[in-house]
Amino acid sequence: MGTSVADLVLRGGPVHTMAGSAPATALAVRDGRVLRTGSDEDVADLIGPGTDVVELGGRAVLPGINDAHLHATWLGALWPHTLFGDTGAPGMAPERPLTTPAERRAAILRAGDLLAALGITSYTEPGLGPGEDAGSTGAFGTSVVEQYRDLAAEGLLRARVTALWLYGELDGPSTLADFQAGLATVDGAGPDPERLNFAGVKIFADGIPPMRSAYTHHCYADGSRAELLVAGGDDAEREANLTRMVLDAHRAGLQVGLHATGDRSIDLLLDAVARARADHDVDLGHYVIHGDLVSAAQLDRMARLGVGLSAQAGIAVRTVGVVDAAMGEGRAASAWPFQAALDAGVPLCLTSDSPVLPPDWRREIAAADRWMGPAADRRQRLETLLRCYTVHPARQDGAAAWKGTLAEGMVADLCVLAADPLELTAAELPDVDVDLTVLGGRVVFERTR
Repeated sequence: MGTSVADLVLRGGPVHTMAGSAPATALAVRDGRVLRTGSDEDVADLIGPGTDVVELGGRAVLPGINDAHLHATWLGALWPHTLFGDTGAPGMAPERPLTTPAERRAAILRAGDLLAALGITSYTEPGLGPGEDAGSTGAFGTSVVEQYRDLAAEGLLRARVTALWLYGELDGPSTLADFQAGLATVDGAGPDPERLNFAGVKIFADGIPPMRSAYTHHCYADGSRAELLVAGGDDAEREANLTRMVLDAHRAGLQVGLHATGDRSIDLLLDAVARARADHDVDLGHYVIHGDLVSAAQLDRMARLGVGLSAQAGIAVRTVGVVDAAMGEGRAASAWPFQAALDAGVPLCLTSDSPVLPPDWRREIAAADRWMGPAADRRQRLETLLRCYTVHPARQDGAAAWKGTLAEGMVADLCVLAADPLELTAAELPDVDVDLTVLGGRVVFERTR
């Protein structure tokens, strides 16, 4: 047996590798990586006296879930509260500011426990840095960065974390000068980039449609127009400054996650990425965050430029009325075009934006299925939406070579569900328990049954 003996074997249930491989019922892990998938018989020779064997009994194995837009530190501070109720627009967050390094550390750890219980093994903290050092929540400044780095060095992070730097205010203004000063001091180094990686920068281009602050080509129902959040003397200067931010980040080798809900702000990103790639043709995985009002033509262009989309189905189904009130009756029906994005070949990440919404990916998949309407092939629809929480986020993280699927040699990040999701409807998925979560071959959550 020697070195080929597995540390962990799961057998006796469907293993959905998301890698296009043959159907499997077993998976073997060694040294934190997938050693082999196949039938129970295919992994039998890898079981030794020290192998931990998990009998699935029909339970299903998925790649670990990756929430590609989740404010974990803020979530840890607010949970179980979220900004959204069951319907309507977001409200005021509870007043629970994090004021000390110890409180921020505890919030990150609390979020880690919550996410592990949901099968989440990776997430993106979309916006940490000096722009929020004086922020009211205390959940986004450089002290949070320090806590993440300490926890990573101590091996205490319960998930893999990708972070974006923030050189302006959260949901607020930024300046070109502050952004450029921030780029000059970027430090993405960490003890293990597979556990903590500062991949790029977040820029707030605009707000959201219900608040009439999305930057669009059209007037709102009341005749008003929005401005970009990037500082400048007029629209032209603000647009030029945003473009310069994207170009400078690209030239620095940094991914850009642009908070852009309006079609006009999305056009600015795509124009800037086209210019950047004409000068330096490398795909850095730039992406649109939210993209509520993205058009079909923009989706086609995003696919050609390698620009991804990170969106929230739960927000779509909750805000139809307020979006119609702001944009005009019936406008919400054409917003959030998830199926069109997938058809165009845009790597779509479904995310929670927690604590805006609860961090439950099962509910987000059910919401996306509801928003997209009836599916010709229910099983194919579910597999496609699961890829929006596994394969596509790994691509967004620049990590598709080592996570996001369960192909041989990939990291052994696993989510074990009490039932096979591909045998269910999307509406049934939220009621399926997460039984086991494995991070790098190590169990980080096991449900008491």
